[in-house]
Amino acid sequence: MLAMNHYNLSGPPGALDPLSNLSQWDTDMVEMESLAHQGNLTSDRPMSGGPIAAALSMTLGVISNIVALFILANAYSHQRRRSKATFLLFASSLVLTDFFGHIIPGALVLRLYLSGGVFPEAVAASSNGSTDPMCQFLGGSMVFFGLCPLFLGCAMAAERCLGVTQPLLHSSLVTTTRTKLSLSGIWLVALCVALLPCFQLGSYTYQHPNSWCFIKVLANDTQEADVAFVTLFSGLGLTSLGVALVCNTISGLTLVLARLRRRPSGYSSSHSHRSVAKSHDIEMVVQLVGIMVTSCICWSPLLIFGLMSVMRSYRGSIDKADMATYETLNLMGVRLASWNQILDPWVYILLRRAVLRKIYLITKRQADLNGSVLRRWEGNSFQSKSSENSPVNRI
Repeated sequence: MLAMNHYNLSGPPGALDPLSNLSQWDTDMVEMESLAHQGNLTSDRPMSGGPIAAALSMTLGVISNIVALFILANAYSHQRRRSKATFLLFASSLVLTDFFGHIIPGALVLRLYLSGGVFPEAVAASSNGSTDPMCQFLGGSMVFFGLCPLFLGCAMAAERCLGVTQPLLHSSLVTTTRTKLSLSGIWLVALCVALLPCFQLGSYTYQHPNSWCFIKVLANDTQEADVAFVTLFSGLGLTSLGVALVCNTISGLTLVLARLRRRPSGYSSSHSHRSVAKSHDIEMVVQLVGIMVTSCICWSPLLIFGLMSVMRSYRGSIDKADMATYETLNLMGVRLASWNQILDPWVYILLRRAVLRKIYLITKRQADLNGSVLRRWEGNSFQSKSSENSPVNRI
């Protein structure tokens, strides 16, 4: 999802910066209008870092997802616990979805660079409801690859909540076949939502600064179908985040209470087996909390800003100043959402049990070192005070 790294190819390079110099804006607009009359919109100026930023972001996302996929595949092949295998299958699907969600929109953005940008006629046509295949595919991709991680995170949290609170019911209900069917259902629902504009329910248009396509949220001719589409998209996303929050909270509290209730007892094979199972549960819940926090931070702004924008646009209560503000907010929201596909793999990579154990050992070793230094200092201080108070020293 690299569209937000692309500057305004149908306008001046400084259009992305809301604080750009006004006189420079006017000069650039005159230059671009003269070029438009000649049928050529490619600026003679060099691209101001846009392609470099897009290429670096795309490379970072690809590398992150490939590393996470390799680790997940290796863990899945060596995993014997069915509950852990189910979690790894969900996590692999999440990383794979993020991988394609980073590649496909990113390739479209790079294609925009190579083709010289978006013509004003195409922007105006998409705003008036005409079909632009490029815009429709890019907008649908962003909706599909935006909903899938949220749905997958919600499904993973619900599966772990059932496994932690009702392990017997979980073992009888959750199987590999049902997990694969659930994954297919999640992808199908997200695809159906993304294809709704094909059935005249909502529409995709070029968004400010005309370098990415998304649901129509800011327009003078906002229709009820547009409001319904944005409400559905934002509602599904926010509901998924809310359900994941509730399920992860229940799972975390259950594990904490189970830890507090446990009494010291003699070690046995069954005790060791339960300890290993609990450590796996804690690892999975910690990873789910990390995924949930990342999704909330990355996706909540775009979901909320989009809903606010379409409501005010439909009521006709947005003036030019407010329009610029909402355009900037939506641009910031989609930039932030694009980082979700980069951060999700690192959440799994860094919050694995092996990594957490190393961090714990390093922290514990450092704490023991500081404690030993403190005890040595206190011992020396105590000895010096004792020697000062001795009768010999007083004489």
